[in-house]
Amino acid sequence: MTSADRFPPQMKFIIGNEACERFSYYGMLSILTLYLKNSMSLGEAHSKEVVHLFATAVYFLPLLGGWLADRWLGRYWTILSISLFYCLGHGTLAMFGETLPGLYAGLGLIAIGAGGIKPCVSAFVGDQFRSGEESMLTRVYGLFYWSINLGAFFGFALIPWMRDEAGYRWAFGVPGIFMGLATLVFWLGTKHYIRHPPAREAQRGGLLPVVWFAFTHRRERQPGQSFLDPALARFTEEEVESVRAVGGIVMMFATMPVFWALFNQVHTTWVFQGEKMTPFHVLGYKVDGERMQSFGALLVMIWVPVLTFWLYPLAQRLGLRLTALRRMGAGMVLGAVSFFICGWIQARMDAGQTMSLAWQAVPYVVLEAGEVMVSATALEFAFSQAPERMKSMIMSFWLLTIAGGHFLVAVLTNLNSRFVHARGATEFIFYAVLMLAVAGIFIWCATRYRERRVGAK
Repeated sequence: MTSADRFPPQMKFIIGNEACERFSYYGMLSILTLYLKNSMSLGEAHSKEVVHLFATAVYFLPLLGGWLADRWLGRYWTILSISLFYCLGHGTLAMFGETLPGLYAGLGLIAIGAGGIKPCVSAFVGDQFRSGEESMLTRVYGLFYWSINLGAFFGFALIPWMRDEAGYRWAFGVPGIFMGLATLVFWLGTKHYIRHPPAREAQRGGLLPVVWFAFTHRRERQPGQSFLDPALARFTEEEVESVRAVGGIVMMFATMPVFWALFNQVHTTWVFQGEKMTPFHVLGYKVDGERMQSFGALLVMIWVPVLTFWLYPLAQRLGLRLTALRRMGAGMVLGAVSFFICGWIQARMDAGQTMSLAWQAVPYVVLEAGEVMVSATALEFAFSQAPERMKSMIMSFWLLTIAGGHFLVAVLTNLNSRFVHARGATEFIFYAVLMLAVAGIFIWCATRYRERRVGAK
């Protein structure tokens, strides 16, 4: 690898921070669902709602973090300062999580911390590359996503074991220690980072005034003239192009919540399914419904290099142009297929057949391939297409689709438990059919998307 192909040296601090932070988050999440159901006696449906509403907050609060970074603190100081709330949340959960007020307070602080830093870290990765180095973004975001799942793998694998050995207090406390380590690792790279200042001094009120002006002056335009035509609006061409870019990105993100509604049920619905299946052992290590989540993270670490360094280049050599949007569309279809497989497994269990948990590995393989195609690719797509001064906010829009997915699951679960009472395989098939329909809409929109270079540096 030539020097021009090497990642900037500061990337090791950001990647290390991300791996430790994801260990802390997913380690806590790995035991949360059954803790709510069994230890807090909330029941299966209510526990599922709480987990997905908590995750909704985690993925909604990036709007706050992105706004702070882009307008006031910059990405570096936003990450460093909000990480302290993250550490405090883990500590609260470990010390006071045996009561509902303590549990909800801890989860609230973790949501602020995890959500607040999310758009900033992913955008901060792109900040470290200078003009002419954009070709490395695909590989670096693949590596970044790989580190996320490295931390998740060990969190899912070790924290349930620690819970069995030392109890819930330690199982919630150790993730807090790793979040403190994540903050330290990030701080150690301070002198090496490329830091962009917040854009508040360069903005004349942001992009909303551009949209508002276009809407209120719609009657002044001539036939065939766009609302955003620089000749009509009293804004710079850069501001008008930024609005166009944001509009296109938001259009492509609009269908994504349904994918996340499926994917994020691996932490709830798939755990409940796994709890009713027969555990198996790997080299003496017991794999049950909670620990099976680590297999998903392991698969991502396998799929990232396989797709990034083998399948994608192979497709290019064969003359197939795998754009970011085409990869994302294929990933959504794979999400639907995984739920069809889960529905088949559940149907056999509903019929009274005893199933080994090893069968759940099949839908995991399919779903995690889809996740890499959707999520790792979307980070690349969002950063490359976002206006320069709105990169953190655009990353937060992407994370908002994950919040929408969690909220959709919580709403559908509540409606189902109150009115429909669908159970077993029917639930899986419903989500699979919904995903196929939405994937079709996404693919149709993708054929009409015009790629822009507003975000390129």
